[in-house]
Amino acid sequence: MAKKKEKKKDEVKEKVYNIPLGDAYNKHTTKRGIKAVKMVRDFLKRHTKKDDVKINPAINEFIWAQGRPKPPRSIKVKAVIEGDKVTADLAE
Repeated sequence: MAKKKEKKKDEVKEKVYNIPLGDAYNKHTTKRGIKAVKMVRDFLKRHTKKDDVKINPAINEFIWAQGRPKPPRSIKVKAVIEGDKVTADLAE
């Protein structure tokens, strides 16, 4: 019989994602920055299949750097997956 692979819960994975934020521009100018942060969180929830997503303040500062009405069109994020937790930081 084939051996079943056992998943380790303590296993740490790192992945780099390029997250498109262009849909934030469909919102009104006063809501674009807020929508962009929500899009990052939702993207990571969808692609990592985890509910507990922590976003580093560096990502927040990068999104808000140009002001509320002009968030970046995309952002490169490094996600560290530890068990049921996902921590996101800016990719280098």
